[in-house]
Amino acid sequence: MTDPVDLKAIEEHRKNPFKIAQAQLQEANKYLKLAPGTLATLMEPLRELHVTLPVRMDDGKVKVFKGFRVQYNDARGPNKGGIRFHPDETIDTVRALAAWMTWKTAVVDIPLGGGKGGIICDPKSLSTGELERLSRQYVRQVGRIIGLDKDVPAPDVYTTPQIMAWMMDEYYWQKGFNEPGAFTGKPLEVGGSQGRGDATARGGIYCTREALKLLGMPQDKNTYAIQGFGNAGQHAAVLMKELLGESNKLVAVSDSKGGVYNEAGFEPQHLLEHKMATGSVVGFPGAKPISNAELLELKVDVIFPSALENVITGDNAPRIKAKISCELANGPTTPDGDSILCAQKTFVIPDFLANAGGVTVSYFEQVQNGANYFWSIEEVHERLDTKMTKAFHDVYAAHKQYECNMRIAAYIVAVRRVARAMEIRGWV
Repeated sequence: MTDPVDLKAIEEHRKNPFKIAQAQLQEANKYLKLAPGTLATLMEPLRELHVTLPVRMDDGKVKVFKGFRVQYNDARGPNKGGIRFHPDETIDTVRALAAWMTWKTAVVDIPLGGGKGGIICDPKSLSTGELERLSRQYVRQVGRIIGLDKDVPAPDVYTTPQIMAWMMDEYYWQKGFNEPGAFTGKPLEVGGSQGRGDATARGGIYCTREALKLLGMPQDKNTYAIQGFGNAGQHAAVLMKELLGESNKLVAVSDSKGGVYNEAGFEPQHLLEHKMATGSVVGFPGAKPISNAELLELKVDVIFPSALENVITGDNAPRIKAKISCELANGPTTPDGDSILCAQKTFVIPDFLANAGGVTVSYFEQVQNGANYFWSIEEVHERLDTKMTKAFHDVYAAHKQYECNMRIAAYIVAVRRVARAMEIRGWV
């Protein structure tokens, strides 16, 4: 008699983001054919730190939080990656994001490695004072392994420029000197860069522009939908019209509470104002309600998955009708979903290419902090456009050369660069 199959365990494994990242790397290696030692090194983080964070809450009681910092690979330069505050944070999510950050910095060819951090918490339930104490406590624990030449954190899910400012200040008190480049995504008043706020979305729109050209589609007459109306999604809603043409029509938007649909289109700014006033896009006047799942399956020209991981899977991928999927979120598509999208000719701009604008402008911020000289917004936009456009065409060239999907092509470009750096340094 055989043991019963644990279907729940199989499903959890299938959606484990780090297992997905490893599977994607192994798929790319079918083309790269790396030496076994090189592949084995790239399959795991070089180092990671787990921390315990006691924080005194406003009621006087001490609450203990758990946090992580993963430094995946720094062969090409200091690690770089955001810090997430999320109630469902896991070490495997952080490992996956650190891996994707390694490939992200490599695919846009900036001299950095990949890291990521996270704290298991619900930031929406914390007061401003509690958030500040938690942020500072995190730096007290991880400060020994971060720094301009080691590992540079930045904002991510539910973290903000203000949180980066608190962390930078705590790091200053630890070290006894200012090192503003040790954190990026800061407010402008304390060393932030022009253009950082919308950089993730802006980079994705630059990639979308190039994809539209390749597919022979007009830039200014497309319908689009955004799943996830946080920072990246909000900016994408505006920039799709601002950069590619006012005739582009935003027909659906969703957030964690639900979504709205209007075939006639929305004015992005009005949706932003409604969300600021109510906390959600739900209930926007004149719109029909729509679920996050239904939004992804709309017949539109472009979808922007801009929320969390694993929203496009083998289950719903056959119903995806968009011509282009620009992944502003990290890991929104599972490997089985990828295979289906590729087979049905959906043009996927993979996450660590599509959303690399954020880390690129973070790198620009590091450079400006180091020089103590800051660029104009026009210079930032021009340099970001140059970087993103070249990266897109590097990936597209690999896609054509190896006859693989765009995600595997992005891996081929990025992993080859990291592996070569490891070989030159004598690591493998």
